[in-house]
Amino acid sequence: MDTWLNEVQKYPALYVLCCSVAFRILHKLLQTVPCPRMVDSDPWKTWKWKNLSVSLVHSLLTGTWAVACVIQRPVMVHEIRSTYTPLSYLLIIVSSGYFIQDAGDIIFSGYAKESWEFLLHHFLVIWCFLYAVFTHHYVAGAVVALFVEVNSVFLHARLLLKLAKVSQSSLIYSINKLFNVVTYVTFRLGAQFYLTWYIIHNYSSLDHAFYFLVTMVLMNIMILIYFYRLLRTDFFSKRRHENSVRKFAED
Repeated sequence: MDTWLNEVQKYPALYVLCCSVAFRILHKLLQTVPCPRMVDSDPWKTWKWKNLSVSLVHSLLTGTWAVACVIQRPVMVHEIRSTYTPLSYLLIIVSSGYFIQDAGDIIFSGYAKESWEFLLHHFLVIWCFLYAVFTHHYVAGAVVALFVEVNSVFLHARLLLKLAKVSQSSLIYSINKLFNVVTYVTFRLGAQFYLTWYIIHNYSSLDHAFYFLVTMVLMNIMILIYFYRLLRTDFFSKRRHENSVRKFAED
């Protein structure tokens, strides 16, 4: 395993590129899968459906993988700067490839304006993950950050259900929204706030702590705003008129 890891670490950019291509191929393959009729009639919704489907696959893969890495090496939670395993390093390469591919898909598909929240999030993640990939520092921190992907499974499922016009009173939507809010608090807010606390607590001993702290604060603001919107829509909603502005991260 160590020999394999050394080979990967010699050419990290190549392996990140390969992972980006792999997710792009998955995106193309998903274009052959039929969409719901109410989605297929609108180019924006069709693209969004395919994009979210790839994101769902990434979340299922990396969320499970991140939790497995920490179970295998629990000390990574407490030593986020220097500790990692070959599988955890590979996880960050795979996830970096996905975020680069997804950012490119959003930009080159012409939906950057509608998806600016996702783009900002992706750029913040990409710089942190690539730093870990190329320096071999904070790999464990990136693994802990990927705990949020456990929640992303239900976030992406929620958006897919809304695209398919599934009623919010339906059983499948009700079950998903409960898992969504529970995992949002435990895996998304929990992971983000833990990493923020860790950086503040160990600020003087961490390389580039200021840049990572600014990144975490920006992401914390974003996820708290989105959490408010999520609670408002799924648990305290009143019927509202649709507006004509297209947004990727809908309420």
